[in-house]
Amino acid sequence: MRREHVIAGEHPARRAARASMGAVTAGRKDEWLGLFAPDALIEDPVGPSFLDPEGRGHRGREAIEAFWDDFVSTIASFDFAVADSFANGPCCANVATITTTTGDGATMTIDCVLVYTVDEDGLITSLRAHWEPDRAMATLTSPA
Repeated sequence: MRREHVIAGEHPARRAARASMGAVTAGRKDEWLGLFAPDALIEDPVGPSFLDPEGRGHRGREAIEAFWDDFVSTIASFDFAVADSFANGPCCANVATITTTTGDGATMTIDCVLVYTVDEDGLITSLRAHWEPDRAMATLTSPA
């Protein structure tokens, strides 16, 4: 069930989260990159994984752009369904399910908590995606 109204509030971090998800869904790389502070950190997922074996994340615009090129751009479509959202201080934590579809039609479902932190200008300083790769991989379907 979609609950877009959950993230409709005008908290700065919630606004940034909404803009980030929208840019990813639409495949707008430059728009997405522009949402991040120059020294921002993306941890997606948090900790070591096949996307980041050392678990250090991707810091700075160059590394964030490489993250897009290496991972985000390989997915044909993203569907974000936010079940709940909690915004306070400089952060917003979204309880979400992301469904990804590859170009050949394979899908994967990622249940996660996405924590966005913004600076005083509303730029994202960190995006921490808490999800379990093994759990997500277990949902991988074969191409249509």
